Amino acid sequence: MSTAPERVRCAWANSAPEYVRYHDEEWGTPLHGERALFERMSLEAFQSGLSWLIILRKRENFRAAFAGFDVDAVAGFDHRDIDRLLADAGIVRNRAKIEATIANAQAIRAAVPEGLDELLWSYAPAEHARPAGLGDVPATSPESTAMAKQLKKRGFRFVGPTTAYALMQATGMVDDHVATCWRAATPR
Repeated sequence: MSTAPERVRCAWANSAPEYVRYHDEEWGTPLHGERALFERMSLEAFQSGLSWLIILRKRENFRAAFAGFDVDAVAGFDHRDIDRLLADAGIVRNRAKIEATIANAQAIRAAVPEGLDELLWSYAPAEHARPAGLGDVPATSPESTAMAKQLKKRGFRFVGPTTAYALMQATGMVDDHVATCWRAATPR
């Protein structure tokens, strides 16, 4: 009996089953919608300085803790919610990141009249060269730097150029699947 050949993936995706699933089903796939983009933005901010695997393994806990990333609900969080979140071992308990997530929800409501989807996707480059290998994947881009600057101007926190670029990769604004990856041949 023969088995199907193993898919060739971006090298980062091979170290854990959660990475394989995330890579194959989500990363680099165009994502739209306020709640979905707010979730990804928030998780990318929580990941800053940590392994993405930690965030993936705690993702369902984050969803429960942050009301499914409903922007209106999170924008209404107060000091009691901050205390609750700081006590929640199921998430990353970092006060600055928790407060940033709440502030970002508030900023979406106060300073993004065009909608989060339109704002973020306005920074997606028209052209983006596919990286040949992982060494060719940048940490930032002119677009992520411009996005971060605009978000900061509108009151967002924990979304610098590197986090903005990771958000762009995660949501398909840029496609950084390396040339040899099976996803590189998949139509977007």
